[in-house]
Amino acid sequence: MGNITKRGSRELVAGGAEALEEGPAAALHTRLREAILREDCPTIHVLLRSHPVNQPMTILANPTSPRLLLNQQTQSALPIHLAAEHHKAQSLLCLLEHGADPEVRDTRGLTALHLMLLHWPITSTTWTKPGNRIQRILPDIQSNSVLCLRTLCEHGAQVNARVDNSNKPSPLHLAITYGTYPVLSILAQNGAHVNAANESSLTPLHMAADILNKEMMETLIACGAHVNCAVSSTGSTALKLAVCTASSKAGRLLAAGVGCIRLLLIHGAKVNAQDHEGQTAIHEACFGGREAIINLLLEFEANVNILTRNGESPIYMYLQRSSNIRDTGLLARLLYRSYPLRLTNNQGILPAGIMLPEFRLLRETLIKLAQKPLTLEDICKRHIRNIYGDKYKQHLKQLLPVKIWNSLYGYYDLTS
Repeated sequence: MGNITKRGSRELVAGGAEALEEGPAAALHTRLREAILREDCPTIHVLLRSHPVNQPMTILANPTSPRLLLNQQTQSALPIHLAAEHHKAQSLLCLLEHGADPEVRDTRGLTALHLMLLHWPITSTTWTKPGNRIQRILPDIQSNSVLCLRTLCEHGAQVNARVDNSNKPSPLHLAITYGTYPVLSILAQNGAHVNAANESSLTPLHMAADILNKEMMETLIACGAHVNCAVSSTGSTALKLAVCTASSKAGRLLAAGVGCIRLLLIHGAKVNAQDHEGQTAIHEACFGGREAIINLLLEFEANVNILTRNGESPIYMYLQRSSNIRDTGLLARLLYRSYPLRLTNNQGILPAGIMLPEFRLLRETLIKLAQKPLTLEDICKRHIRNIYGDKYKQHLKQLLPVKIWNSLYGYYDLTS
């Protein structure tokens, strides 16, 4: 997580390395390490009389190896860092009670809290067999890790302390990156800034939406995350990031993201929010061509006539890809909501997809439709469809005569 080093930490590590040259010091460090990993608090208490609690231990990378000391690789770590990394709750509490500083950083700029999050136990057991030993002990491992986190927070760990690297992630950002879902609410309850941005201008909710992690998104929103916060560098909101991922090839193959997008919309995400290029979520969805996402956005009144800064409509984005064009049913429904029909961008360029030879007849049909002025009746029909959409289509069917309803929701025959 970066190579920026705190001067004080480097000096402490250097001091520990010198101490290893003395046989008794090496033995002391090894015994302290083993006591921390065993959670042998009485022994830790005794050993700390001879080893300052905030001084690094310099120990063998593999202290059980029979090779000679001079041929061994060594490593340095503060006692509290070792306890945090291995989630040893009793040892951690013992060290804190003896004055261990939770804010001391290692040579990579990481505090005990950062190390704990980086080494959080894996929660998924989908790759293990039922009754597997890992499945049996995982709840205890998780519970112990949560206890460690709560212990650190109760003893003054700074829950907003950034990692000293180029991206400056906070503990919440680390939790999203490494999938440590259970810690989000604990960090928020202890004062973590849920809307803080990293050096890439991403909040934790942006990151969770980008990877379509609904559980994390639900927790962050419950803890006060702003659903309409935009990435300062691009103008993208969590909704647009989620739609982008859900509309990608992987999103389509995994059928992922619909629940995440609906969650954001239910909690007030602005469906027509534009980024710095003027793109909205419906532009992204139309380019991806995934019907479930497009339908969901239309259900929440996405504007199919909104233009980007370069004059590109959602229909324009849809027609960029040949795979989209072959879905004539979805294309017809989008056309029946579009007015005026904008087929070109500001430079007068048609979408790449309909320029393919196989779509020559369709291209000619669309160009004629775009050039043909609509009657007042057709304009009114489009206006009604854009107001009521598919969400209230069946309700209108009960209120209107069959002939009128059919004229409202009949689509172009694009196959002729």
